[in-house]
Amino acid sequence: MDKLVLVDGNSIMNRAFYGIMGSKMLTTKDGKYTNAVYGFLAILFKILEDIEPQYIVVAFDLKAPTARHKMYEGYKANRKGMPDELAEQMPIIKKVLTAMNIDIVEMEGYEADDVLRYLI
Repeated sequence: MDKLVLVDGNSIMNRAFYGIMGSKMLTTKDGKYTNAVYGFLAILFKILEDIEPQYIVVAFDLKAPTARHKMYEGYKANRKGMPDELAEQMPIIKKVLTAMNIDIVEMEGYEADDVLRYLI
């Protein structure tokens, strides 16, 4: 039986970013942050090894307001925005996933987890 893995990319990037911080974040020689990319790939490779899926899709949030924001003005009002150190890693992980031939889905007005719900 074929296996499909659906990944909430923003969730994993956040988990990796905050999970691999320690006293100093990982960076390249020229100072670009890489801790979230490194952690994301470690999690992804573990999934690929353990589950051996035939198909994998990674969904990401877009900056545009979502349906939830439109329904409730205070949605995520008390949350801090994405740190710049994490935001600059988002295009990098997307380039890596594209190079790995992993499909990326994004839909304006929807968060990644909402997009994934529509896929199942």
